Amino acid sequence: MPVTGTADPDRADDAVLSRVLGILDDSKADDVVTIDLRGKSAMADHMVICSGRSARQVSSIADRLLDTLKQELGVLARAEGQEAGDWVLIDAGDVIVHVFRPEVREFYQLEKMWLEPAAAATRA
Repeated sequence: MPVTGTADPDRADDAVLSRVLGILDDSKADDVVTIDLRGKSAMADHMVICSGRSARQVSSIADRLLDTLKQELGVLARAEGQEAGDWVLIDAGDVIVHVFRPEVREFYQLEKMWLEPAAAATRA
């Protein structure tokens, strides 16, 4: 049953977020961080940031995420950066996913931009 067109958009977003987190766990993604963007940004309700150990794993995680969201939830997510495998951005509507190689993630430090100051300090 596709999530798109669900009567309660919040439940649909929660279903997508829940499935994204499950896929990342199954794919052995490292250091998964979920950031609630509601009230902070109009671009999405949730941002998920994670790492893969190599460019191959980053691409594999992104492929699996895109395929599973489409097959199971009917979500046609868009992705950028899959060719290089350093940083893949996946836009699944109100859930944005960033899959990084660890070095690239450390360089950009997206968590510091979006997390509350106390939470960001504990990640440093």
